[in-house]
Amino acid sequence: MLTLVLRRILISIPLLLVATFIVFWMVRTTAAFDPTARLANSRDPAAILEEKERLGLDDPIPVQYGRWLGDAVTGDLGESQAKNEEVTTMLSRAFWNTLQLIFWGVVLAAVIAMTVGVYSAVKQYSLGDYVFTGLSYLGIAMPPFFFGLLAIAYLAAWPQRQFDMAQPPLAFVGLHSVGESGFNWDYVKHLVLPVLTLTVQIIASWTRFQRASTLDVLSSDYVRTARAKGVPRRQVIVKHAVRNSLIPLVTVMAVDIGLLFGGLLVTEQIFSIPGMGRLFLTALQNGDAPVVLGYILVAGTFVIVFNLLADVLYGVLDPRVRLS
Repeated sequence: MLTLVLRRILISIPLLLVATFIVFWMVRTTAAFDPTARLANSRDPAAILEEKERLGLDDPIPVQYGRWLGDAVTGDLGESQAKNEEVTTMLSRAFWNTLQLIFWGVVLAAVIAMTVGVYSAVKQYSLGDYVFTGLSYLGIAMPPFFFGLLAIAYLAAWPQRQFDMAQPPLAFVGLHSVGESGFNWDYVKHLVLPVLTLTVQIIASWTRFQRASTLDVLSSDYVRTARAKGVPRRQVIVKHAVRNSLIPLVTVMAVDIGLLFGGLLVTEQIFSIPGMGRLFLTALQNGDAPVVLGYILVAGTFVIVFNLLADVLYGVLDPRVRLS
């Protein structure tokens, strides 16, 4: 197992370096991210040259990248050009808001997907299987932005007679609003619609995956042997079928969670949640290069780390992977 982990790490580090270098090169060669653009109106060439020299923009791209990467390793991602605030502070604040959505969304999606997927496989071609299959296809086909707007319109705006989509009636309330009296239920209430919007496609996708995996295990030789030996049906399903069918789903979940840490752009934008995705979109609109580069580094790191975690989990759950 240690060999497997080391091999994956040795592959992941160069991949992250190549990805961040490509993005860094694109940002540094794009006029929209030129930090001296704000001085263009002054028509003072000396001021522009002085600013470029201060920022080291006249150095070759590899030199600039090496300097930026060296600072990033120490936790210094620079200062936002738009807000004059440390990028690390901005990313930390946004990451915490995104993490709350991901945690509750993944917990909800995992419980529902595993339960419904196993039920649909065990009760194959039953009425319940057809109903859940149809709902899964509907969930996969429904874009999150569309579901989010419907949720606001019919679950939040309509009961309150408030139909201004520019000001959602259930704006995000973070954990920081919890008072001394105990847990803030307002936080739960305002988290329901964003989590539903986030998980509608995830639940549908994981449910179909769990159903297919369970059906594959139920048709395997060792399950048929267990049934032939007279092992109770419930024990066969719980001990053999469900346990082994979770192996592919766990790896898929790890990969998907890594992608979610890049930011939930649609969900955060609809519900005005100051998370990673919304921070990235704002930085793009403002041409804020330090924030964009910091975001890419953090998002890319999480994607690679969770892909590594998926490989490790697969090796733990299935020893044949380690042997190969």
